[in-house]
Amino acid sequence: MPLCFDLDGTLGSFGGGFVLLRQALGDLWGDDPTASDLKACAGSTDWEIVAELHQKRFGTALPLGMYERYDRACLLRFQGTFHSEGQSPDVYQGIITGMTRLVEAGHRVWLVSGNAPSVLDFKALVLSVDARIPRLGSLPNLDRAGLIRKALDGCPGPHLYVGDRPHDREAALAAGVPFLGVGEAVPGEHPILSVLAEAEHLVRTVNTILGC
Repeated sequence: MPLCFDLDGTLGSFGGGFVLLRQALGDLWGDDPTASDLKACAGSTDWEIVAELHQKRFGTALPLGMYERYDRACLLRFQGTFHSEGQSPDVYQGIITGMTRLVEAGHRVWLVSGNAPSVLDFKALVLSVDARIPRLGSLPNLDRAGLIRKALDGCPGPHLYVGDRPHDREAALAAGVPFLGVGEAVPGEHPILSVLAEAEHLVRTVNTILGC
């Protein structure tokens, strides 16, 4: 039974991530986009956001090579901020451990994120996400629902998407997948777990939703 987990805010919190995104683009473009520029973007993945900002600034579609350069620049910003002598993310250990227990119980678990691929790999490493869990970062021309569909392609259900923001819930709805919320930022009628939930609570909730 395939499950997809969002990363930032669901497994842990890397404070200031949007500032680092803006700084990475400033490294490439000469000056940072403003917070207002970022807030005006309709998309929620790095590809969507960077493509929208590029179109606004240059009047042209974002080239694939520019997105790859952004991925590297953003990775450098995160590596320079989150390290043993710098900042540390908040880690939601119960959720992370619960993912491993779901893998060991035979579930197919994916880490699906709006972060660019290199940044996703870095965050997963810092959070000590089980290496057996495949990762799918933001790819060209795919919105968040498209990423969920790509991860689940060819996998019989039932499926589940776990996230922490309204755009995660909306993506699950668009992809036709049940949703499990984590934290207080995505209220609604769907099941919700605290970021402090223990691993056993996550496993029990997932099994209940999937009817295991």
